[in-house]
Amino acid sequence: MALDERPYNDRDGWIWFDGKLVPWREANVHILTHAMHYASSVFEGQRAYNGQIFELTRHSERLHNSARILGFEIPWSVAEIDAACIEVMKANALTDCYVRPVAWRGPEQMGVAAQATKIHVAIACWAWGAYFGDATKGIRLDIAPWRRPAPYSAPTQAKAAGLYMICTMSKHHAADRGFADALMFDWRGQVAEATGANAFFIRDGKIYTPTPDCFLNGITRQTVIGLAKKRGIEVVERAIWPEELESFEQFFLTGSAAEVTPVQSAGPWNFEVGALTLQLQKDYSDLVNGRTA
Repeated sequence: MALDERPYNDRDGWIWFDGKLVPWREANVHILTHAMHYASSVFEGQRAYNGQIFELTRHSERLHNSARILGFEIPWSVAEIDAACIEVMKANALTDCYVRPVAWRGPEQMGVAAQATKIHVAIACWAWGAYFGDATKGIRLDIAPWRRPAPYSAPTQAKAAGLYMICTMSKHHAADRGFADALMFDWRGQVAEATGANAFFIRDGKIYTPTPDCFLNGITRQTVIGLAKKRGIEVVERAIWPEELESFEQFFLTGSAAEVTPVQSAGPWNFEVGALTLQLQKDYSDLVNGRTA
């Protein structure tokens, strides 16, 4: 199926909006919506394969948890969000797609305080191919000019819209310089993640990944760690400093959108698209497509 290249506000289909399906172009919010001004919004991103949304309930649970971290409760249960995701996917006649639930504070109150706002939820889905396009040779990463904040300065364990501001800025900076994405360090100077995907490195048959203490412990990240351990591969979660990057042989990213994407370079450091990266990429594809359990 050819991907729809029209703007996202000018498409056909249905969006689940506060408990019911509405025509795509009518799924709108007021300009004084609190979330638009103060980033009081949380969201999820998950993929469906062959009609099944991978780890749907875990995504819905994380949506609820993110909202609680930001100080509000979603008025639909995890089970109801699960059902709504499936409903909107069926309404749009999609079996392989990206699903985006989002919850936000509405326009009932303006200003930093938001106790009087109502909580709204919408779920959209659309066909979305490989996030990085053809990445068979590995993608090239810039080094981001912005750093992941400390957990005492931002709600880093929430998938909150405001935390992605520096991701967009870093992504644009990278694209302007001819890179696919950017590798972000954290406030300490340690390696953190890409702008929307977790990072893994390989050396001597062992996998290393930064401890997720100031960024999301991604659902795909956890899945890939499980796949590696299933193969008897040791996975080490610890602090990784940039000076260590030159010693790694392989580097890949994971995420619901990115899936498993090999990296050929990050700033001055180069990597090979090796056998272990490709094996884990295949293992993940087999799992999400139901070829393995």
